[in-house]
Amino acid sequence: MSDYLDFAQAQFLTSAPDLARCPVDEGAEIAFAGRSNAGKSSALNTLTRNHKLARTSKTPGRTQLINFFTFGADSLRLVDLPGYGYARVQKSIKKQWDAELESYLQSRQSLIGLVLLMDIRHPFKEFDRAMLQWAVDAEIPTHILLTKADKLKKGPQKNTLQEARAGLANVDDLVSIQTFSALHKEGLAELEAKLVTWFGPWLKREG
Repeated sequence: MSDYLDFAQAQFLTSAPDLARCPVDEGAEIAFAGRSNAGKSSALNTLTRNHKLARTSKTPGRTQLINFFTFGADSLRLVDLPGYGYARVQKSIKKQWDAELESYLQSRQSLIGLVLLMDIRHPFKEFDRAMLQWAVDAEIPTHILLTKADKLKKGPQKNTLQEARAGLANVDDLVSIQTFSALHKEGLAELEAKLVTWFGPWLKREG
């Protein structure tokens, strides 16, 4: 756990169906995004030590709102973005979600970082690449979590991570990557350290 941030203090702030109804665009927030079966809610719950914070479901695509969580002060937020790509919903709704996600990434001034989650067994699908490209185009620092690492043995884990890093060589100044297991809490300290680094300047301002 960080000396500066206690993610276990995270509390639900509000939900928004679209960008226009998000909280006031000030302070600093880090968003979590990923395909609907990537384990995004589980990662958030592991980070915050609260298995009820972000809603999990065996039915992918249940997160249909932009959910905001705060810890300490409302000016520092974690954001749970709608799952994309896999959800069994109407194409018109998928299209709306994708448009809102792109708009959020490209226009949200308080967004200081993106955590992009991908199942380590199926990384860099079409929507993952689109999300990463949106973030890179907007010059948003991005940290990729290769989730469900416990589903692979150490050798395949390492190989997948190395291959992914090689593929990110042209954007490695903006994009970092790690393996993660919510079940075993593997990679949790590394994730916390990344978030603390991003929130650092705002912590100093408030201090």
